[in-house]
Amino acid sequence: MATISKLPLSGSTDGRPVIVAADASAGTTIHTGASTAADYHEIWMWATNYNTSTETLVLQWGNTTGSDSMITTINPNETVLVAPGWIIKGHDSTALIVKAFTTTANQVNITGYVNFIDAA
Repeated sequence: MATISKLPLSGSTDGRPVIVAADASAGTTIHTGASTAADYHEIWMWATNYNTSTETLVLQWGNTTGSDSMITTINPNETVLVAPGWIIKGHDSTALIVKAFTTTANQVNITGYVNFIDAA
């Protein structure tokens, strides 16, 4: 029977926002998933742009190649949902990592949580 636990993003300290410090690939680590194939992470994330200019956020979902990137434009003083429960899971004993970078370093932060699903 599967069990579910709610956890903070692994890149967060005590559930606080993760500041996206990178302005190019490979981005700032936001969350590291499980390394076990039977474990899933359902990830919910919101990004806040506290810059006075529009920012482009690139989420690198498990890989830093373009085909695994999701791009969102965030207006100044705006908070947007950027990961609505997307799943990553362990793969060949390797944890997938969610990274992020923005147009300007240190102007966007990411908050959220993970539903850890142990399917074993």
